[in-house]
Amino acid sequence: MAARPRTPKVARTIVALRKALDARPLGSVALVPTMGALHAGHLTLVRQAQKRARRVVVSIFVNPTQFAPHEDFGSYPRTWNADIAALAAEKADLIWAPTPEVMYPQGFATRIEPDGAAKAGLEDKFRPHFFGGVATVVAKLFTQVRPDFAMFGEKDYQQLCVVTQMARDLDLGVKVVGVPTVREKDGLALSSRNAYLAPIERAVAPVLHRSLATCAADLKNGMELPDALARGRAAIERAGFKLDYFELRQAKTLAPVSAHDKGPLRLLVAAAIGKTRLIDNISV
Repeated sequence: MAARPRTPKVARTIVALRKALDARPLGSVALVPTMGALHAGHLTLVRQAQKRARRVVVSIFVNPTQFAPHEDFGSYPRTWNADIAALAAEKADLIWAPTPEVMYPQGFATRIEPDGAAKAGLEDKFRPHFFGGVATVVAKLFTQVRPDFAMFGEKDYQQLCVVTQMARDLDLGVKVVGVPTVREKDGLALSSRNAYLAPIERAVAPVLHRSLATCAADLKNGMELPDALARGRAAIERAGFKLDYFELRQAKTLAPVSAHDKGPLRLLVAAAIGKTRLIDNISV
């Protein structure tokens, strides 16, 4: 009978985290920040981290400061036992799982307010609280773990841009690495929130990726930008989505583009089906 995978050590306090990091062999450290409810996309980040660093730390923290009062903080999927088993199978070295009280102790009064890509009129237009919460918690994770590398999925592309800029601007000493989006066979980007989809909504959800791919092909074939975007938006709305945005932006800055701008460019979409809001993007 095969031996059961070794359960990674779990640290829940700053003191325990420091002790665990100091006890490990010297060498580079890679951090995989997550909110738990791990899926194959997260595990791909872990594997990519293992290629870059000797030790891999996975953080699991559902960050309350990036949720607005009307959003799904209370119902966000929490699958601790399954997460631990998955990370054991991947041979992760350490799990950093602070409580909200550890991350935001009484009297906590400092918050990072990013600019640049965080004010691009995409996610920030619909979730104005979001990137301040993300930047603050990620900066804390970086200073707590002190990694050499941090792995982020490209599915949350605006977040990747914001975190990359923040790490560079604040000299945090970590290289932020973007990892390509992991998808289901029908193109749906993996997300913990996919668990919210009813069967009929799950059947419709791949329309987002198909619309992105069709729009990219239309642009490469010479269709005018407004026409290509309008075609994509119409297809998404016909499928039953409530569309927030479907935009072509500069890949590095997320600045708007004109018909004459050259690459690298990124198509980004956010739309809700039923009660579930999904995002996706592709390069053009």
